[in-house]
Amino acid sequence: MFILLYFTWQVASGKWQVPVTPKLASKLLSTVEERERENIKEFLFRLSVYRIILSVNEMLRLHKVYHRLSLLHFSPLSLPSSLSSSLSPPLPRLSLRHTHRFSLPSMATSRPRNLAPITALPAEDSAAAASNGTVSSSAAITTFADYEDDSSLGAGYRVPPPEIKDIVDAPPVPSLSFSPLRDKILFLKRRALPPLSELARPEEKLAGVRIDGKSNCRSRMSFYTGIGIHRILPDDTLGPETEVHGLPEGAKINFVTWSPDGRHLSFSIRVNQEDGDSSKFTVWIADVETGMARPLFQSPDIHLNAVFENYVWVDNFSLLVCTIPLSRGALPKKPLVPSGPKIQSNEEKNIIQVRTFQDLLKDEYDEDLFDYYARSQLVLASLDGATKEIGPPAVYTSMDPSPDHKYVLISSIHRPYSFTVPCGRFPKKVELWRADGKLVRELCDLPLAEDIPIAFNSVRRGKRSINWRSDKPSSLYWVETQDGGDAKVEVSPRDIIYTEPAEPLDGEQPAILHKLDLRYGGISWCDDSLALVYESWYKTRRIRTWVISPGADDVAPRILFDRSSEDVYSDPGSPMLRRTQAGTYVIARIKKENDEGRYIILNGSGATPEGNIPFLDLFDINSGKKERIWESDKERYYETVVALMSDQEEGDLHLDLLKILISKESKTENTQYHFVRWPDKKLVQITSFPHPYPQLESLQKEMIRYQRKDGVQLTATLYLPPGYNPSTDGPLPCLVWSYPGEFKSKEAAGQVRGSPNEFPGIGPTSALLWLARGFAILSGPTIPIIGEGDEEANDRYVEQLVASAEAAVEEVIRRGVAHPKKIAVGGHSYGAFMTVNLLAHAPHLFCCGIARSGAYNRTLTPFGFQNEDRTLWEATNTYVEMSPFMSANKIKKPILLIHGEEDNNSGTLTMQSDRFFTALKGHGALCRLVILPYESHGYTARESIMHVLWETDRWLYKYCVSSSSDAGSDSVKEKESIETTDAEKKVVATSGGGEEFSELWRPPRIKIEASKRCTWDIEQQHAWGWSGGYDEIDKDHHHSSVGKYTHHVMSLTAFHSISGRGTCQFISRWIHRDVSYIACFQNDN
Repeated sequence: MFILLYFTWQVASGKWQVPVTPKLASKLLSTVEERERENIKEFLFRLSVYRIILSVNEMLRLHKVYHRLSLLHFSPLSLPSSLSSSLSPPLPRLSLRHTHRFSLPSMATSRPRNLAPITALPAEDSAAAASNGTVSSSAAITTFADYEDDSSLGAGYRVPPPEIKDIVDAPPVPSLSFSPLRDKILFLKRRALPPLSELARPEEKLAGVRIDGKSNCRSRMSFYTGIGIHRILPDDTLGPETEVHGLPEGAKINFVTWSPDGRHLSFSIRVNQEDGDSSKFTVWIADVETGMARPLFQSPDIHLNAVFENYVWVDNFSLLVCTIPLSRGALPKKPLVPSGPKIQSNEEKNIIQVRTFQDLLKDEYDEDLFDYYARSQLVLASLDGATKEIGPPAVYTSMDPSPDHKYVLISSIHRPYSFTVPCGRFPKKVELWRADGKLVRELCDLPLAEDIPIAFNSVRRGKRSINWRSDKPSSLYWVETQDGGDAKVEVSPRDIIYTEPAEPLDGEQPAILHKLDLRYGGISWCDDSLALVYESWYKTRRIRTWVISPGADDVAPRILFDRSSEDVYSDPGSPMLRRTQAGTYVIARIKKENDEGRYIILNGSGATPEGNIPFLDLFDINSGKKERIWESDKERYYETVVALMSDQEEGDLHLDLLKILISKESKTENTQYHFVRWPDKKLVQITSFPHPYPQLESLQKEMIRYQRKDGVQLTATLYLPPGYNPSTDGPLPCLVWSYPGEFKSKEAAGQVRGSPNEFPGIGPTSALLWLARGFAILSGPTIPIIGEGDEEANDRYVEQLVASAEAAVEEVIRRGVAHPKKIAVGGHSYGAFMTVNLLAHAPHLFCCGIARSGAYNRTLTPFGFQNEDRTLWEATNTYVEMSPFMSANKIKKPILLIHGEEDNNSGTLTMQSDRFFTALKGHGALCRLVILPYESHGYTARESIMHVLWETDRWLYKYCVSSSSDAGSDSVKEKESIETTDAEKKVVATSGGGEEFSELWRPPRIKIEASKRCTWDIEQQHAWGWSGGYDEIDKDHHHSSVGKYTHHVMSLTAFHSISGRGTCQFISRWIHRDVSYIACFQNDN
């Protein structure tokens, strides 16, 4: 073997100029053992080929030559034991400094430790390293050698090593959707990452909305590639698949919904996006029994307008569809010469404070363009082909049929538009129509809402959250604020809930249903004797649940729960909902044998100091007594209740006949779905999704607890590569990835969130990908920024941020899993803001940083950011001290900045990274800025994501794996030499952390057919820094990385958590196409 390596060096360095002849090869083979001869024959053949290539650059570095020549797959017998183990030698023990020569004597005494198996090579078609569930650190080291040569850093899009690429390219599992009668299930098939060419399609940025003009829909939409229908058999197993057929080739499917009776599916199709007509949406219908599909409209000229609403089932046989008006003329042309200057005026001295919304209207041409794309003609279409236009063309934003199908609530927006706020605040009209399109009455016409205060819990004035009662045929309810919408105004009551029939009698006034002193949060309806009303207040984190009797004026409302939304340990759970025959959802009433009690079921996350243990409690609504009827396995698995499945009949449900759908997963087993039936609670598995990344199947996961120096308990999830043993392999390079959060109490900040048994979902840009490269990953260490009492959390942001990071770093070092000088930190959005602040104020902790899509100068977000609702002028010192831009001169550690060129998230303008990079460069910092063309706040295209991973991998290699004591800093005594500012002596309160939302790998999204009865107050979105234009939900938020309609779909039981989960987040219920969605978005400006 020594001769072989010496020969390799001679040829590679150009000192041996003779070809590899058969005679020479025979002589070499005679010197080695018989068992190695076949391997070396292959080696010599490949070497001959490489000799030609190497002649182009005879000065190639030696260790890189070894890397290129290590195509030989050595058997375990021919490798030293250290190379046949999964993590030996560990990354930190190897130095890949620039080397131009090697020592022959050292080669004579030991086998080359840097030769890697063929699976480590960074070839596009290579298999993932260690497919048997182990990851070779030697493989990671070898591929890192590519980054030593920086000559091709600007050579277009790059691809990360196969250990990472293969995980990201794994095919996604399908989404699931259950029929209204719970007798069938859809498998909605998806593709992997979209190509960059899809993002490069022209788009219009209008009123906070991005529009694909060719398709007349929101831009950057994902789609399904196929639909499979399975019948649920009597034994709860699935029958054979019936594929929906009859579709045009290459059909891209969106907006899949069930008819109320479950006999038909409706969906939209678009085909060739380069063709002006075929790229537009057409509505299709499929027969569920046969799978045969056909267009809904006989005319090929009728296309769907999907900018806002698209279509809803009015009854079992007809749909109300938003179409592109046939009378629509040509696209407005932008004047070559403007008619005048652009003028905005505030001569009335109104106080208008808004967040940094993007993609706003700029001039009259934009207003005309917005009308052109957003205006729809409503068409009532029957399954037999009959069509009827109803109402005038308008910018319709929602359509909501009444439970008895006699009426439809129609919402629209109209002029005057605004250049200051997105379309969610444009004038809004809500009308009541009959199902045939005849106008009954106007419910409200709200004026332009530019002046909503920025304080949390501030809302729009006038009627809001107008919806149908889900327990009545056609009764309306809504909310009106009594404080003028300003959360800073002290008044009691603050909100009043009203109700009235669809067509009240002459002189009949709306009835007051309930009065609230906090801000209205939603209603869960049951019947005239029971409804649950929710209210909350962000500043105090208080949340209350009221029990009311809507049909009994003599029954006084009472408080059921009154607690802190931050206290997850006291979360009682959410009421489970059942489907009515009208297609709505109400609280499920439960009967027990020989018991006259009034029971409901509470579905809870079950947060405990040991992690989440989800549960179902049978809850007596009168006495408050609970009986636990189901609980997740807490030893090995993590199980959650997704939906109630035994609600086909009207009336109360019998406990012994209960049937639910649960998800089940473990640290090493992918999420699968099961039916559970009472009374024996036997599980029947209905899915068998493969492990998405078997090479990491045996990764190690542990929820760890540790303490900050001020006594606050902190938690994190520690991931270690498969086969790693700290006692024998030593410490690893470590990547810390987190996201700060705010809390009002130390006790709440220290509570454990999440489960140690959850399956480690790895998204396309997840930090967990570097487990395959031999890193330790500290995921979601809590970074609580706490502001108790009247204290504002952000006034001590830097102090608490640094203290939390110090505690996390000390813990991984104490455990022996992280090398003290090889710990990197990273984050996305507000996590990027955290990352850069840590490099500025705690450089002694980290060797380098990775910041994606962050905002670094808070003076550019002067009217609030994240959970800060004070203005720059009210909290100047806080804004300045929190801004890492102001500390650019302090950053000495290597920092990688990545940003989407088309970032539309509120506050995180691409300019933030541009200007911060300029500031860093102006102070000689070691930094790199990567701007991703066409990408928004979250990255979508495969080319972009692969390049982000390549950049990150390269950065981690150069400045973490290869880090030395002086890499990126002037001294190892940096901690003592850094000047401490007043800002660093303060602590800013926020806690939480947690892993970033991963869209392309999570358990398959579950869609449960449901109603459009809204129980959420959706008018508060502006107070959470919402960046989208539509007032019900931002349909292109940065966490929705694969398109408008691919948000996580959560349990129907989560219409509103009694616990108020997500009070610290923007929570909005998006109800669309007869499917109920709960969407939670971090406010990431």
